[in-house]
Amino acid sequence: NRYKLFRWRMKIQDHIPEMKAACKPKCSFCFPIILIFSFSSLYYFCPNDISAHRISGEQRIMQNPRSLATTKAASVAPVFKPLDPYIVAYPHIYHFILNEPYKCRKERPFLALIVPVAPKDRVHREVIRKTWGSERVVLGKNVTLFFLLGLPSGEDRENMQQNLLLESAEHHDLLQSDFVDSYNNLTIKTMVMLEWLNAHCPKATFAMKIDSDAFLNVPNLVKLLLEAPHKNYITGLVVNNSPVVRNTNSKWYVPEEVFPEPNYPTYVLGLGYVLSLDFSRKLVEAAQHVRAVYIEDVYLGMCMKHLGILPTYPPSWSRFDVYVKQPYNCSHYPKLVLSMTSSPSHQENFWMIVQRQQCT
Repeated sequence: NRYKLFRWRMKIQDHIPEMKAACKPKCSFCFPIILIFSFSSLYYFCPNDISAHRISGEQRIMQNPRSLATTKAASVAPVFKPLDPYIVAYPHIYHFILNEPYKCRKERPFLALIVPVAPKDRVHREVIRKTWGSERVVLGKNVTLFFLLGLPSGEDRENMQQNLLLESAEHHDLLQSDFVDSYNNLTIKTMVMLEWLNAHCPKATFAMKIDSDAFLNVPNLVKLLLEAPHKNYITGLVVNNSPVVRNTNSKWYVPEEVFPEPNYPTYVLGLGYVLSLDFSRKLVEAAQHVRAVYIEDVYLGMCMKHLGILPTYPPSWSRFDVYVKQPYNCSHYPKLVLSMTSSPSHQENFWMIVQRQQCT
């Protein structure tokens, strides 16, 4: 596969001095040929890093700025867009501008909740903080909340970054990495999340990724996890045999050269999924061998297939529900864990109903 071929190229480079010595008495042009071959193989196997410099300025995006300080907002020079927009710049080393590296060590969570959110979505963050994200101890188990974001873009990005610094100083729950926050970078966002968990929250038993427009019933989730296995575990809305979208006008279009099979492997819908921390480490390891695509939940399914591990189905489909009937009533969904909402005010209404009716 691509990973093995890349390692093969590196072995060739290690032997270049010996090859040069062997060639020298025979021909003067042998060594340049070796260099050309080595560079061309690098071009083929690492197009995002080498050939990107040939792209025009209009196609540039700030995908991996490396010059930001870890605590201060700064102007960032963009790097270049990959040749194929459906392939993501991962694996890659990304750095954190805003971080809470000691929070898990201090709070010792049973469950870490991580909400990927756009830098501009302050309203969503505030609503979550005062509703379901406010629960810190549930059924005797510690719960810790984080928001994960990339770099802001647009003309107002420096002002937005300064506001994020102030918000971080106030709440100490923001994790920000140095990739541009965009839909096509959601896979980077997800993998950065898993890497952060492995590095800074390894003693948590479970972690949940949950979209900012979702509602979470934390007590019902903790009840579910108290009976869940602690190894090789990931659950949520499980998707089977999902056809690959070949319509070029679709938001989810993926060309055959990127993913040739007609159906995706089994995966868990990105709206929200919970996993054991050992599985987080395994997914990061698998990602070193699986070419990343921009649909983040599908990509995790590809990594799971590489590992030979299937997601765990929830005890019932009603635990994770994309659309809940309105008005919401606990008697209809007594064990609901997760549902999509239409707006921040909808999230607040959901929360008030759950508190009033004691939906646990």
